[in-house]
Amino acid sequence: MSRPIKVVMAKLGLDIHWRGAVAVSRMLRDEGMEVVYLGNQFPEQIVNAAVQEGADVVGLSTLGGNHNSLGPKVVELLRKKGLEDILVLMGGVIPPEDIPALKEKGIAAVFGPESKIVDIASFIRGKVS
Repeated sequence: MSRPIKVVMAKLGLDIHWRGAVAVSRMLRDEGMEVVYLGNQFPEQIVNAAVQEGADVVGLSTLGGNHNSLGPKVVELLRKKGLEDILVLMGGVIPPEDIPALKEKGIAAVFGPESKIVDIASFIRGKVS
């Protein structure tokens, strides 16, 4: 049997909104994934945790408006370490007009508040071999 997909989930920066990240973490666990929830972290700590945990996926939650700077910074730091295979996802209240630029900078997908966990889990499974 192969190991479960490993997800490192974090809230970006000093964002105080926690319910969505915790709920998605629990639901991904219920979908059979191993989830390490970090709480509030900055890009450097998120990348270090992803390396230590052997993550397949980094999930970033934000409602604080820092998505355009801190999200791409996580991708940049992973690439500098040669870890471009780690899938980086973002969730939260993110203006639709910001999503194309986030994807151009390496965020694989952005899931808003109305996203269904089955769609998030399916996306992850389709991208992580």
